[in-house]
Amino acid sequence: MAKFFADTYALIEILRGNPNYAPYAEGELYSTEFNLLELSYALTRDFDREKAQTTIDLMRSFLVILTPGTEHYIDASVLRLQAKKKGKKFSLIDCLGYVLAKDMGMKFLTGDREFKDMKNVEFVK
Repeated sequence: MAKFFADTYALIEILRGNPNYAPYAEGELYSTEFNLLELSYALTRDFDREKAQTTIDLMRSFLVILTPGTEHYIDASVLRLQAKKKGKKFSLIDCLGYVLAKDMGMKFLTGDREFKDMKNVEFVK
């Protein structure tokens, strides 16, 4: 199966058991510490500290965590600025994931509608 960069939206849907994300959960998934931070926030908000800890530890066991370089930070900033001019609302963390995915030759896996018609995106609801 192909490699995918999973944004926080995708990680949440995998955890929820969304059947549309099941095939991706079986493959090799990449993400960043920043996405785990967003996921941790959502888990702590919706459940509790213990559930967040257990779930983040589980995610670390099957995700490949990427470490961005300075060029990725700059490219993500440029992408966000360009998107803002077009009326799109991208988070910096999503922009970073998108440029990392593109740089590493993998698709950006998301259900975020802002990315729906972009190149190099695997859009799944």
